[in-house]
Amino acid sequence: MKEGIIKDAYELIIKEIQTIISISYIAAVGIGMLFNYQKFIQFGINIFDYADVFDFLISPFSDVKILSFTILSILMALLIAYLDVSWKRKFPEAYSRFNLGWDEKSWFTALRIISTGILIILYLVIASGIYGKISRKEILNQSLTRIRFSDDEIKSGKMIGKTNDVIFLLSDEKVEAIPITSLVKEIEIRQ
Repeated sequence: MKEGIIKDAYELIIKEIQTIISISYIAAVGIGMLFNYQKFIQFGINIFDYADVFDFLISPFSDVKILSFTILSILMALLIAYLDVSWKRKFPEAYSRFNLGWDEKSWFTALRIISTGILIILYLVIASGIYGKISRKEILNQSLTRIRFSDDEIKSGKMIGKTNDVIFLLSDEKVEAIPITSLVKEIEIRQ
């Protein structure tokens, strides 16, 4: 009998972990999309016009900065929730005064969850804008990249980024979207 209870508890925990991992991955992909959009929009490129779903599936893990912001965001949300619950538990009178007595209302828990969610989204939008500006400076300071086509034509510029189908190159203050299927022979990065 005890064996069945342990097995049921174990299965429940495994299902919950799978759900948490799935939701976290979906959130990470969304965050990666937001950060990539901000990076490319700095050069007037709407990345959603050029990328497909598969380009975004690895986006949270393709850049250490995006991964760091994602992890930081999740940890910040958990820390805010923990501090709020701890404050209410340890100092209920001060907590109630700070919240104008609204913590006694039935709708306060929903308000707290919604406001925390809005705070996290606002943080991510601001952080992605900063990331976009930092990425622009890094791209403008990088060395030239040379792309050689199969007909031996060569284009030089600063590589903004790429998707599965397109390479974005900044040459002479002009952004070029070069389809990879245009018979690119090699890409040379000058150091």
